[in-house]
Amino acid sequence: MSAVTLTDIVKRFGDFTAVHRMSLEIPEGSFLTLLGPSGCGKTTTLRMVAGLLDPTEGEIQIKGKHVTNVPIHKRNLGIVFQNYALFPHKTVADNVAFGLRYRDVSAEEAKRRVNEALELVQLPNVGDRYPKQLSGGQQQRIALARAIVIEPDVLLLDEPLSALDANLREDMRVELKRIQHRIGVTTIFVTHDQSEALAMSDQIVVMSDGRVEQVGPPEEVYNTPSSEFVANFLGASNILPATAGQASGDTLPIEVGGFGSIAIPRDRAPALNGSGKARLVVRAEKLLLTRPGDAPAGSISVDGTVETVDYQGQAVRYFVRVGDTQLQAINMIDGRPFNEGDSVAVSLRPRDCAALPEGT
Repeated sequence: MSAVTLTDIVKRFGDFTAVHRMSLEIPEGSFLTLLGPSGCGKTTTLRMVAGLLDPTEGEIQIKGKHVTNVPIHKRNLGIVFQNYALFPHKTVADNVAFGLRYRDVSAEEAKRRVNEALELVQLPNVGDRYPKQLSGGQQQRIALARAIVIEPDVLLLDEPLSALDANLREDMRVELKRIQHRIGVTTIFVTHDQSEALAMSDQIVVMSDGRVEQVGPPEEVYNTPSSEFVANFLGASNILPATAGQASGDTLPIEVGGFGSIAIPRDRAPALNGSGKARLVVRAEKLLLTRPGDAPAGSISVDGTVETVDYQGQAVRYFVRVGDTQLQAINMIDGRPFNEGDSVAVSLRPRDCAALPEGT
């Protein structure tokens, strides 16, 4: 069963079209992320689901009910905004209980549900405090407790982690996923952060310029991008001009300058329907640098020269010159990193490559 269905949704602001004919089905109990750069239409889409914006065209259903013109307070949604939107003059308990005041819930039942929500976000003893007495991470948890205490049909999260520092963001994304699993609520999460989307989602919707570029599980979207935009936006990729040959069994030969012919798995090039110009996609972490002559067996290797070293702690990102092409390689540090000017062997495995038609 679909918890949320969008059918041919269009949103225009004057002459500007923010969302172009978007159709999407979100399964019950799933965690779906709308991912893309600023201005791609992801927050506009979320606000239309919430009832904060009306679509110009199209239809929205929640739990099988048409809600396109239903106001926000009649949609039974939990919403967490980027700035949390807590009431500074109310206690934590009163903040969490706010949505229950407009429902047919007794005082005793409201108190029980508030306590359960605070337990769920692991802040059971802060009910009598005020938001200013809490850290940013604690305020984020309180905003989440307020959203889930009403037992919403859908939970909407609009970049709720963006105001937190890096370490706390990583902790909170794990916590958010734990809570979502625990209560089983359908969740729509908006972010521009690829690592958040990959770590938390059951499904990712990659958006660009108001259009859906790709929808799928994190592994599929990351490993088999459907366009150069998706390949570039999700992680660091090397996109090389190539020529596709005719498929043979489960493999597809791809001719790439410098690397020669690479027989990639056929399912890593689902959009290629025949021979012709193409693009080979190799993720930066799938390129292995070794000393010349030390390339692992079963890989395809070319010689290169390290131009730039970007030290990142546990890993290093290298920019390597191979002929007229500069490649990116992200390798875990095992011993001493390579230095600028070092000669290296650049190796890849065919199973780690994907291919796209030219121009996607």
